[in-house]
Amino acid sequence: MKRAAFTLIELLVVISIIGLLSTVAVVATNSSRVKARDAKRVADIVQLQKALELYYAVNGQYPLASGSTSPNVQWSTSDDAGWTALQTRMGPYMATLPKDPTQSASGWAVDANTFTYSYYSAGFGCPQQWYMIVYRLEVADGKPDPGVTACDGTFFQYGGSGSSTQVKTVGTRAQ
Repeated sequence: MKRAAFTLIELLVVISIIGLLSTVAVVATNSSRVKARDAKRVADIVQLQKALELYYAVNGQYPLASGSTSPNVQWSTSDDAGWTALQTRMGPYMATLPKDPTQSASGWAVDANTFTYSYYSAGFGCPQQWYMIVYRLEVADGKPDPGVTACDGTFFQYGGSGSSTQVKTVGTRAQ
């Protein structure tokens, strides 16, 4: 009596095909995850900017940034006590300040492979009348860093002047 069965070659071919399809699926999924995290970063910053404008409308100034360990104490960075202090001031306007989806342990967005949100508002001729936020995308979006002009005319563009950067500097100044 002869039994019908797969040969060893047939099994190896099927296993190879499944392995190849699995690899393609994992790569596609990782790419989607990166894009989703970058989309969340952009949405987080837009929401933070809206909350900052509400704060300004009520208080006539932007909340003071302070307490960060990196880059310095004049900043609030989402990975340290500076962000906690900013959260306290922003509580009535935003229930919870966002943090980067992959939140790095320390540093600020300009540092290579560091994913945090950094907020600054102080100095340069008109304290707390302008602000800037610096953050990093995982993949450059094909757009330049817009940069921010302080109220004294100083221009900040932490992502550089290239046509496509991962680091973005956004903000406003009161007119």
